[in-house]
Amino acid sequence: MYESTESSESAAVPGSSESLGSFGFVAVRRHEGGVAELVLDRPKAMNAVSTEMARGIVAACAQLASDPSVRVVVLSSTAERAFCVGADLKERNSFSDAELLRQRPTTRGAYGGVLELPMPVIAAVHGFALGGGFELALACDVIVADETAVVGLPEVSVGVIPGGGGTQLLPRRVGAARAAELIFTARRVEAGEALALGLVDSVVPAGSDREAALAMAAAMAANSPVGLRAAKRALRLGHGMDLTAGLEIEDAAWRTVAFSGDRAEGVAAFNEKRKPRWPGV
Repeated sequence: MYESTESSESAAVPGSSESLGSFGFVAVRRHEGGVAELVLDRPKAMNAVSTEMARGIVAACAQLASDPSVRVVVLSSTAERAFCVGADLKERNSFSDAELLRQRPTTRGAYGGVLELPMPVIAAVHGFALGGGFELALACDVIVADETAVVGLPEVSVGVIPGGGGTQLLPRRVGAARAAELIFTARRVEAGEALALGLVDSVVPAGSDREAALAMAAAMAANSPVGLRAAKRALRLGHGMDLTAGLEIEDAAWRTVAFSGDRAEGVAAFNEKRKPRWPGV
């Protein structure tokens, strides 16, 4: 969590394809093969999440969630030194209690928007991913970090607690005891230790997090769109359930794909020894 001192600006994302729109410090871009990129674009503030930026994340996620052509999303950053440093504490410092309370649904909606995206989401993390910034990454299905990454949930050090899902998402990644230690100490964790603890899923050379995440997204997006969404639904809904309940959730998800056009095409392509042409239904 850092203070910000900037005004609105936009930075170019190298190697991007078609722009699908800008939503207040957030951009959406389309790549080939059904990959979309949700770009945090407030570099002068190291992507500190202001009210305007939170609204942008909500709007961008709504667009992505409703687009059936999007198979996989990469959450990336244009800031050189950070993925996202969490809440905009300069803005928060100006709030009355009533204003902070009014802002809460907006910020909660931003984190929830990423968490509830129906397709796989990969975070491309470099530099600081702290507080709400790390919570945005935790809301993704996979976290790719580069060697410069520093992650953590330092909220108790400024008198609050994680409010973007951190107290619930972190234990699901690393277990209750480890999450408690990290949250209660408010300590920052560098890339190597973060990988060892399971806070991130892979560490790549400095400056290559976005490229690696896009490559992983392309590999995922080559698979059935219907299958990807159903598999994510089963993974998310079944987590924490007892085995019997989890298997029922899996069966329900299986039924959504078993009679789909994607299933028919996948079987046909396998037998005809060709790449599938997924109808996505």
